[in-house]
Formats: sequence, structure tokens, C-alpha cells
Amino acid sequence: MLKNKILFKLTGSIACYKACYVISKLVQNNFEVKTVCTPSALQFIGRATLEGLTHNPVYADMFENKTALKHIDLIKWADLAIVCPATANVINKFARGIADDCVTTLFLANNFKKPYLITPAMNVNMWQHPATQASLKTLEKWGIKILPTEKGTLACGDKGAGRLLDPDKIYEKIRQELK
Repeated sequence: MLKNKILFKLTGSIACYKACYVISKLVQNNFEVKTVCTPSALQFIGRATLEGLTHNPVYADMFENKTALKHIDLIKWADLAIVCPATANVINKFARGIADDCVTTLFLANNFKKPYLITPAMNVNMWQHPATQASLKTLEKWGIKILPTEKGTLACGDKGAGRLLDPDKIYEKIRQELK
């Protein structure tokens, strides 16, 4: 029997490979997972991987055959929504109400009655940028839960904050939100 329904949104970051681990762990623990990707996320991880992990189609284009208005159905379907990894670009779009792809449009369709998590992943300078920090504060005021980043060596070679939170900690945070 499936425990809960998770709407898992991926944005264009090298950390997408870590998100696949979280998705796999959720499915292995009887969560139903549906994925939505930005076009840039699909440059890092393929549809076949996500479909193989979730046994569900990947949503990436609001105008694909038979998916018109699916963004409204998906947000209603989910018990919890998570953006993992969340880039500076998407975080800043969310805070300004910009909806130009499936992921950002789904954010505007959110009713804020169910848990919504954002797990940032980006370069340290993007993380520390005043626009990103202001956007994170705005999202928190709206009731969005922002998970912390970790410090360390980033994919680009820089060191500092901005690494995606450990995937096992992300999984545990999802479980805690649904208790």
C-alpha cells in the first residue's frame, strides 16, 4: 500500500543525480512519486531514469499531448511538493511570481495547504547573492520550508555553502513533514 503522494520537481543542476537517490528511496519505501522537470533539468538527467525510478511519466512541457492543465491536477494530487534541486534561477522566479515552465507554473497553482519544500543547490556566490537571499526570505514568509544547504567543495570547484543537503536528510525531512 502506498503511503503518500510526492510531487518531486527537479531544476537544472548537477545535483539532479542526488535527487534520483531521494526519489528511489521514496519509491522503495512505498511513496508514490511523480516528477516534473524544467527543460534544463532534463539536460542533467533523462526522462528514462525518472520514469524507471517512479513508474510514472515525467512532466516537462505544459503543452505535451494529453497534459494540458495537468499542472492543476498534479498539485491537487500531491500530499507534499518538493523542489530538489532548486536553482537560484527557479527560487528567484518563484519569489517574483514568474511562471514560464511546468515547475514555476505549478508553484503558482500551489494552495499552501500542504507541505512545500525547497532544497537549494547552487554555486556559493549564487547562494550568497542578495537577490537569492531576499527570495528565500519571501518564500519562507509565504510558508514554504527551505531546507539548508551544506558547505563543502561544489561541482564547479569553489568551496562554501550551496551544496544540496545530504539526500538521506532530504528523505527524512519529507517523512517528518508527512507525519
